[in-house]
Amino acid sequence: MTDEHKAALAAGREQGAAVRRYLDALEANRPKRGRKRTPDSIAKRLSSIDEKMKSANSLAKLQLTQERADLETELASMRSTTTVDLTSLEGEFVKAASSYGSRKGITYSTWRSAGVSAPVLKKAGISRGSAD
Repeated sequence: MTDEHKAALAAGREQGAAVRRYLDALEANRPKRGRKRTPDSIAKRLSSIDEKMKSANSLAKLQLTQERADLETELASMRSTTTVDLTSLEGEFVKAASSYGSRKGITYSTWRSAGVSAPVLKKAGISRGSAD
């Protein structure tokens, strides 16, 4: 394997990693539908579940137990959430996306359906008319 080939493989891995990190961050920070939960609202619901458990039948207890576990997991993730620097990830994505997309045959509409905004694609040099 030549040094050029090794360098091309390394560049491809770096581009793929940059694209993946950006798409993962977009997915993780995508707005959720409905009212946003807060730690206080979760605590209130957990209290409500504890009260309902006292008089619930076995099937209802099962469902309430699962809801409690889900809420506790959500509350723990809220407390441990680290902020993602989308600006930095976007910059890396912009540098890598056009070349990566060309090599993999990814179209503008595919990027858009993956959640990448039109302005970011424009910065990356990917347009509607291009096959990039």
